[in-house]
Amino acid sequence: MTKELICISCPIGCHLEVTKNGDDISVKNNKCSRGEIYGREELLAPKRVVTATCPVRSDLMARIPVKTTGAIPKELINSLLEELYRTEVKTPVSGGDIIIRNFRDTGIDIVSTKSLPG
Repeated sequence: MTKELICISCPIGCHLEVTKNGDDISVKNNKCSRGEIYGREELLAPKRVVTATCPVRSDLMARIPVKTTGAIPKELINSLLEELYRTEVKTPVSGGDIIIRNFRDTGIDIVSTKSLPG
């Protein structure tokens, strides 16, 4: 099985050719070592960093931006977004405050990326 991917690990955006033959995986056309890692992970267990918004109790804004502290498996993204959209953040909140800790035992937290006074 061969898959063509565009690497998102760095700004170059290499057009990778990832081939799986049994347990052997080869990655071609990568210009850096991150492309090799990305190609293997994308074929075996794709993950993404997620950015979204949560409702917030504030007169300044209705929603506050949040993000994951690392990449989570793609199959968990929809359930994460559902949880984020119904999680109301209370002020005051600072950038980096944990909104959801250790989402689904992934070791990944969801943090605020903006500060709001109380």
